[in-house]
Amino acid sequence: MTAGSIVLLRHGRTAYNHSKRLQGQIDIPLDDVGRWQAEQGANALASSHRATKVVSSDLQRAFDTATAYAKLVGADVEADERLRERSFGEWEGLTDEAIAERWPAEHAQWRAGAEPVRAGAESRRNVAERMVAGVLEHAGRLDADDTLVVVSHGAAITLALTLLLDQDPVEWRGITGLHNVHWSHLRAADPQGHPAWRLVAHNVGAGYPLDHWLAGPDWNLEPGVAGE
Repeated sequence: MTAGSIVLLRHGRTAYNHSKRLQGQIDIPLDDVGRWQAEQGANALASSHRATKVVSSDLQRAFDTATAYAKLVGADVEADERLRERSFGEWEGLTDEAIAERWPAEHAQWRAGAEPVRAGAESRRNVAERMVAGVLEHAGRLDADDTLVVVSHGAAITLALTLLLDQDPVEWRGITGLHNVHWSHLRAADPQGHPAWRLVAHNVGAGYPLDHWLAGPDWNLEPGVAGE
């Protein structure tokens, strides 16, 4: 047996998200906006998906986002390090501009779709395979009427979705990334179906306009947003 539904939820905003730094596996917490997003997103997700089980990356930003949702549905959160973000090695904590300045050739290759091997980054395939192994192991402990909610990270979720849809995580770029505290919903296909999972919804959130969502509850006071 397996869970009938899997929901993959991205964590809330951090200071690195806000300053456009590559986070990878650096363990930094949610910022004030991220905590607000986690609360608002939890309410929205709980109104449409009530998890039988909640599992999360062990990194704090994901685990705290998972906890905000789990409290609403009366579930515990199980941490699993296989659900961590992709490691980006020496590039973690840097802005795109800083990476381009220090590693110009490899940065250009990365933006063109290559793997940043010299930086010590984890391969796309490895991320996809460890994510899917974790997700399917947890889903496999549930029944067809159950829902598994998995809280993880942007790149890791995109790569996991790609592999769950039976696409090549190294070459295929058919799925956009998730905004903070937005989710994707997969349903198990017919036992004879291929692939085994079908994408029902992608990049779903609490319904706020994007500029409001990214800036938080004081969106109209933050410079540069619509309406200023």
